[in-house]
Amino acid sequence: MSETASISTGIASRYATAVFELATEDKALDALKADIDALDAALTESADLRDLVSSPVYSRGDMQAGIGAVAEAMGLGAMLGNTLKLMATKRRLFVAPQMIAVLRAMIADHKGEVTADVVSAKALTKTQSDKLAKVLKANVGKDVKLNATVDEALIGGLVVKVGSKMIDTSIRSKLNTLQNTMKEVG
Repeated sequence: MSETASISTGIASRYATAVFELATEDKALDALKADIDALDAALTESADLRDLVSSPVYSRGDMQAGIGAVAEAMGLGAMLGNTLKLMATKRRLFVAPQMIAVLRAMIADHKGEVTADVVSAKALTKTQSDKLAKVLKANVGKDVKLNATVDEALIGGLVVKVGSKMIDTSIRSKLNTLQNTMKEVG
């Protein structure tokens, strides 16, 4: 990890820890989760918001006023809104995406949940998702939230990542293995 990335992660972790502890004390973790989900969606959808968060061109006052207006317009809770304004004042708003990721992990850990990244050749049905979550829960021992995406290049099967474990049952992977075996033979 580069030094800059490490510093950014450290800054994001400190803000996330402070917000998480305040939300835990106030028993407002569900509200905080809804707020960070909304903020993450807004960052994904709005190039202007991403620019405000990451551009060094804006002054501290402009950043604080801008993020304050965004937080108010989105209806974010005072805890997250004030944290974002403080981050703008300290010129630390650029770590907001990392802070969101750290907060999500802290909330999931607190609830005893784990996220599984699932890539499939076609969209999973509700029944398939429920069955996969049940099987993963039995193996992991925690509630599993699926983060499902589609990659038609897999041809068929699944690629599942839970923490540091990865299970690749895709046809593409099996064809690659077969191709490598054939190269070795001959």
